[in-house]
Amino acid sequence: MKVALIIENSQAAKASIVHEALTTVCEPLGHEVFHYGMYGPEDDASLTYIMNGILAGILINTKAADFIVSGCGTGMGSMLACNAMPNVVCGLVIDPTDAFLFGQINDGNAIAMPYAKGFGWAAELNLQDCYRKLFEVERGVGYPKERAAIMAKNRGILNEVKAVATQDMLTILKNIDQDLLKSAIAGEKFDEYFFANAEDGEIKDYIKSLKG
Repeated sequence: MKVALIIENSQAAKASIVHEALTTVCEPLGHEVFHYGMYGPEDDASLTYIMNGILAGILINTKAADFIVSGCGTGMGSMLACNAMPNVVCGLVIDPTDAFLFGQINDGNAIAMPYAKGFGWAAELNLQDCYRKLFEVERGVGYPKERAAIMAKNRGILNEVKAVATQDMLTILKNIDQDLLKSAIAGEKFDEYFFANAEDGEIKDYIKSLKG
């Protein structure tokens, strides 16, 4: 699985802590982690939580990433921005129980975490425990198990509703503020990671055209 890490500007100082916790869990399981930034508070390319959502939409809809790990101060802004994008289903994860239940019941492809609220002593251990509950177990099995079938049905219904309620990703990219879009894809390692992993197609071509 290709796991993309995205952190917005207010929490960029914690980027190395989050990245280390994520790789500690993911890499032994055979998952690749691609850190799309921010890497520190002084980065030239600054990401807002809104840009987090745009970037998540690009990565999921081109299959450049299979799963997004995002966040901001409370996690809510990034969650809302991610869920505004087609085919992105993002949950707010604060503790390992949230992570487990989101994976089992909702089986989404993105999480947003609070990196300011409650981020205190042993925060890196909480991060690792959350990631384990997401990536060590089979997702979408359902909890409790006897409700697995109805949960799977509801996930399908939600995806159908979202497909009707949102425009396709290419249309979104063409119609949002282009300076905002360019800022979202201006990260230091975006070109290296995205163009190596994204599926060929109109979205990738459009991003390439913006890059000149």
